[in-house]
Amino acid sequence: MIAREKIISDYIDAYNHFDIERMLLHFDEDVKFENSSGGVVNISLIGLIAFKEQAVEAAKMFSKRKQTIISWRHDAEVTEVEIVFQAVLDADLPNGLMKGAELNLKGKSVFRFSGDKILELKYIS
Repeated sequence: MIAREKIISDYIDAYNHFDIERMLLHFDEDVKFENSSGGVVNISLIGLIAFKEQAVEAAKMFSKRKQTIISWRHDAEVTEVEIVFQAVLDADLPNGLMKGAELNLKGKSVFRFSGDKILELKYIS
């Protein structure tokens, strides 16, 4: 479980520093990614290339962003982390939020592993 925590911590540190290449280091080529908010899936994709493209686009939305892990839960192939997400928007969003708005959200990220590779990441807020 320590190895998973290191991999996830490295991923989140890279995310917080907008380091897309380092974010991708531990993902499987066929990674599945899903983002949901309020029970509605708003992003679902498969493959490292699609995940990278989404990460690049998402990074453009924020002037600052930070995920902080507040708890860990491990199962056989899955590690779930409870997250606090803070960010400042660098662009206007379709939902009416404007550039400069501060976001403070709670959510969880669910990482499914095979060995030291992340096969699936679900972010739920």
